[in-house]
Amino acid sequence: MHDKLFALPVIKQVSAYITQRQLDELPLIVISHPKVRGAVSLQGAQLIDWQPAGQKPCLWLSSESAFKEGVAIRGGIPICWPWFGPVASPSHGFARILPWQFTAHNEHEDGVILTFTLTDTDYTRKLWPHEFTLILRMKLGETCELELESYGDFETTAALHSYFNISDIQKATVYGLGGHYFDKVADKEAYVNEPLKFNKHTDRIYSEPEEYSLLRDDGWARTIEIHHYHNSDVVCWNPWAELSCSMDDMPNNGYKQMVCVETARINVPMKSEAQHPARLSLVMVSRDNKPQD
Repeated sequence: MHDKLFALPVIKQVSAYITQRQLDELPLIVISHPKVRGAVSLQGAQLIDWQPAGQKPCLWLSSESAFKEGVAIRGGIPICWPWFGPVASPSHGFARILPWQFTAHNEHEDGVILTFTLTDTDYTRKLWPHEFTLILRMKLGETCELELESYGDFETTAALHSYFNISDIQKATVYGLGGHYFDKVADKEAYVNEPLKFNKHTDRIYSEPEEYSLLRDDGWARTIEIHHYHNSDVVCWNPWAELSCSMDDMPNNGYKQMVCVETARINVPMKSEAQHPARLSLVMVSRDNKPQD
């Protein structure tokens, strides 16, 4: 799926390293830079590929995802805003299914900087009665940085819902989550201060996470560091076999190659005020594994 993005015909040459392309109904911004490859869907301003030079893709993207207007893309980093989860319709908010404006770009020897903007419309005000401006900045290179700013006067929940590409779910471990979490599958709170391994459907909201999470992949001998900023929670999700088979936009065995480690504001909502935007950010870096003692 990842190589397909870079084989799409170029519709517009934006700059030396940035092009606009089209996948089915959705326009994409594609980055081909000596230090990094990447792709962003203008629907949702959704980063769907980040691949530092010489590495495997770091983000997972479903081969079954529909690239249709108004349909959520399964993979990459969806922006869940102005609410997280099924508390209202559409689930996870409307930011991920609306077209954003590509408002600025810059490039240098280490990568590219992209800016996307979303503002309220008649449609959004029917769903959520607030005026707003969302600005998403991406810095893509050997590291990946996303910063979401929300301008207005309101409170929201939100998440940068990162899907990570892994060799095998049973060879993946997440560190740095803290002990306290709400288990959405079991519908109860729990406290287990140990690394998270996966052997079943997992959906947890960790409310006392460390400043960064480590996703260690022993199959590919790499660790992805996810540094969280302005968050209150970290969400970990893997659908496992039964749920994966029931999802139209996911291969039956898709759960084996992905895990979500999400930078979130759920238990402590984001508060935007007139001159004080709320922020939610992450920084990711991929490294070769160091031998364990």
